[in-house]
Amino acid sequence: MKVVMYSSRFCPFCFRAKAVLQQKNVDLDERIVDGDAALRKVMMDASGRHTVPQIWIGDEHVGGCDELLALERSGRLDAMLHA
Repeated sequence: MKVVMYSSRFCPFCFRAKAVLQQKNVDLDERIVDGDAALRKVMMDASGRHTVPQIWIGDEHVGGCDELLALERSGRLDAMLHA
């Protein structure tokens, strides 16, 4: 499953989300928005949010780190990644 994450090089929530996804051997398409106003606008238009990380699994917008961790705790993350 394709996973896209908009993130920042300075965001601890981005580091945590990335670590969870890397532990699951996800092929992560990480898009760094630092200093790239156009890319941040793409993220904001797609998600409706201005904070990072913003994560998509396939075509589904998961949200940020808190939502990703909630999916992991509930046992639903693996199912989404392997759908």
